[in-house]
Amino acid sequence: MRSTGTYAISTTLGEPVQAFVPNALPPAKPVLAPECYVEANRAAELALARLSGVAGLVPSVDWLLYSAIRKEALLTSQIEGTQATLADLFDEEAGFAVSNTDDVEEVTNYLRAFRLVQAQLRDPAGLPLSVRLLCDAHRLLLDGARGNGKQPGELRRSQNWIGGTRPGNAVFVPPPPERVPPLLADLERFIHDPAQPLPPLVKTALIHLQFETIHSFLDGNGRIGRLLIAALLEHWGLLPEPLMYLSGYLKQHQTEYYRRLSNVRLEGDWEGWVAFFLEGVSTAAQDAERNIVAIATLLATDRRSLLAAPKAGPSSYRLFEMLPMMPRFTIDQVRQRLATSFPTATAAVKVLEDLGIVTELTGQKKNRSYSYAAYITLLAE
Repeated sequence: MRSTGTYAISTTLGEPVQAFVPNALPPAKPVLAPECYVEANRAAELALARLSGVAGLVPSVDWLLYSAIRKEALLTSQIEGTQATLADLFDEEAGFAVSNTDDVEEVTNYLRAFRLVQAQLRDPAGLPLSVRLLCDAHRLLLDGARGNGKQPGELRRSQNWIGGTRPGNAVFVPPPPERVPPLLADLERFIHDPAQPLPPLVKTALIHLQFETIHSFLDGNGRIGRLLIAALLEHWGLLPEPLMYLSGYLKQHQTEYYRRLSNVRLEGDWEGWVAFFLEGVSTAAQDAERNIVAIATLLATDRRSLLAAPKAGPSSYRLFEMLPMMPRFTIDQVRQRLATSFPTATAAVKVLEDLGIVTELTGQKKNRSYSYAAYITLLAE
């Protein structure tokens, strides 16, 4: 059995505990067995390539990104226990009232953190993938009511633990706080080491688990660790746009996900974790591909019925093209987006409503709200 780390005594809340300090990557004594990843890595890379190709089925990749990034934000937050739904997120963006505002805020914060990381990595003068960039993302992630006391944007300065009521009965105790900066420096070196022979997806699997083990922050480690996966796919050019929502797979197999993380720390089973991760990438990429085909089919069908409608005109056509990035809306929002009059906006909405493409939500005569319900249902699957 391979050793994956050592233990250090850390005293917290007055009691000494054994805190786990992981060895630097990559796994050694023995090195990672190629048979655990060669075939699975080829399948995962192929699934990502197919996903990139199928994105061309939809007229605008921005439509796909709008939904994919929101699904990832939602699912990664749900793993941590938030109850927000995709409809809540669209409602909040449309300015409608939502009941679980704190949960929605957490999801929107993830979106902001993701956009920051992506913008920095795509800017030639931006920050590289680094501890500093992850701290900046963490600051945005914890911005707001729930994150105030959790040192947003700062590495932890105290001992944390996972599970249990105190470190003494915890399921897992991460490294002592003074070990966190050197461990992260090692991780950063591994990310940027050109001599590493492992395939990028395998390295991504190793880096995600190592980051979760270090548990660098007082809160938000899971979400930043999963954001790191998307950042690494961007960094290594594995997917030209973030169209895959891996958190869906991890949420569906949440117990297995946590068990695999634990098995590496306890038994040195890096092979089991890498195989699980690569299977997740293949499955998530195939799910995203199927979803794109379903969305493309829905949009093409609805566009055909709109083009055949006698009362349809330029305003209703333009409104339809906005729907994938504005699935919940009011007539006033349509008026603003189309830069037109209220009667013209009302008429454009009515054409889509009469065709059954959009539905009215309030049943009121005034201040009415609309939804592209079939599209939201497809996205939520």
